[in-house]
Amino acid sequence: MSWTERPTAHALPDGRLRLVHGPIDLILGADGPDTAVRAAFRRAHETFEPILPALAAELPRLRAASGPDPEGDVARTMLRATRRFAPAFVTPMAAVAGAVADHVLAAMLTGDHGLTRAHANNGGDIALWTSQAPYTLAVCENPVAGDPGARAKIGAGDGVGGVATSGWRGRSHSLGIADAVTVLARSAAQADVAATLIANAVDLPGHPAVTREPACEIAPDSDLGDRPVTVGVATLSPAARAHALDRGAAIAQDFLARGLIAGACLACQGERRITGRGLAPALPQDDTTELLHA
Repeated sequence: MSWTERPTAHALPDGRLRLVHGPIDLILGADGPDTAVRAAFRRAHETFEPILPALAAELPRLRAASGPDPEGDVARTMLRATRRFAPAFVTPMAAVAGAVADHVLAAMLTGDHGLTRAHANNGGDIALWTSQAPYTLAVCENPVAGDPGARAKIGAGDGVGGVATSGWRGRSHSLGIADAVTVLARSAAQADVAATLIANAVDLPGHPAVTREPACEIAPDSDLGDRPVTVGVATLSPAARAHALDRGAAIAQDFLARGLIAGACLACQGERRITGRGLAPALPQDDTTELLHA
């Protein structure tokens, strides 16, 4: 697989930078002196350009659950992140969005960068860092189901460097029925894997309200092969929703106990579970003037 178009960079009116190449769409933000921000964005752009070709060259390995170690920097980050969740079945592709965000943020923070905050948002999977003002994120929102979601507040020294979201309505296929699972972890790659696995666990196997199709029939090159992925979920009873969320929450608690995540928010049809630290239900008085959306 290859892409003929060149990576593009667009300065946004609010001072952020957008980097796009094929399926990768990054929004970068940084706080600090103007010269520091410009230099960080320049490093990010230079680092971003070779990422997609390098991943495409190793795609067969990255879509497999086992095999030789990949060679590229981002690919190796993906593999390290997934290995932490053994023995669960997961391919390195479960970490791709978070790993790309981590890689670009690391370039922004190279050397004596002079920034006070920085983030790389890859379609809702976010790598972030702050030395001063905390970041506030809106997570697990579902206005259609009447769920205002939750807020995550991440400050310096919290040990959280990444946030990721997964669910059957998201960009990637899911084995479960969660509308959204958002995870806080040490890195975006690690959060990405955890969100995928917890979202897979929010499930009702065999339930007639859940429609599934083999992943390979929807996307022939899917890393999930012929595993049935969710394509539709009818309205569930409160007991069924609670049961599905309980299954996912048990996996989230296991990841917490193993030190793999800091916190998680699980949402299904207007109901929610929050576990760990850094997350709380959204309140009407929450300040929404500066939110990242995961």
